[in-house]
Amino acid sequence: MEWKILADALFPGGHDIVEHEQFLNGTARVDGQTVNVIGTTGHAPIGVEIALAQAKAVLATVRSHPGRPIVLLVDTQGQRLRHRDEMLGINSYMAHLGKCIDLARLQGHRIIGLVYDQALSGGFVTSGMMADACYALPEATIRVMGLPAMARITKVPEEKLVELARSNPVFAPGPENYLRMGGLQAIWEGDLAAHLADAIANAPREDQRSALGLLRGGRKATQPVIEAIVGGSNVPAA
Repeated sequence: MEWKILADALFPGGHDIVEHEQFLNGTARVDGQTVNVIGTTGHAPIGVEIALAQAKAVLATVRSHPGRPIVLLVDTQGQRLRHRDEMLGINSYMAHLGKCIDLARLQGHRIIGLVYDQALSGGFVTSGMMADACYALPEATIRVMGLPAMARITKVPEEKLVELARSNPVFAPGPENYLRMGGLQAIWEGDLAAHLADAIANAPREDQRSALGLLRGGRKATQPVIEAIVGGSNVPAA
């Protein structure tokens, strides 16, 4: 979905979001309150510039608007694969962005992520997956790593990974599989403005992803392992 169409649907009360070199920033009205909107568009590759721009926008919100909700609009192809960015330490820039989002959460900001087009690899990990709750549109494309790349790195034949993806959401892309794993709180259809208002009002105070993954059958071992470690008991078999 084109970001301007999305913004009009999410914020019927008005917004002043602007785009600059695939970086989105501005404010909007949601259910009578002002929220800050930060995001990307055009399948943006996350290089050092966009990572810093997003981090700066988050910190500006924390500094100037204590407690104001933050909405993260996600459309990214992941980190930019350029020698320059690697030499500058793009991993550190993206980690900085993730830390800034976590700082905002610790300072009382409710943070909602929405994957409205594409969310790949580190560009998703340090944005939407850092939110209190992340949602997606049905037509969104989500994956941390494509199966061909996964095959090259793990040395597992791609045909085997394709077979595993049919029954195991960990190996499969798409919002439905991330919903099963707990990475998404829900997939939004219908009244997007109402969905967003409800998400902000009821943003979870604790990370629910592992518990949701267990409940939905997409990640069966994560929550029991967490509980075993916290409780000091033996770790159950997967």
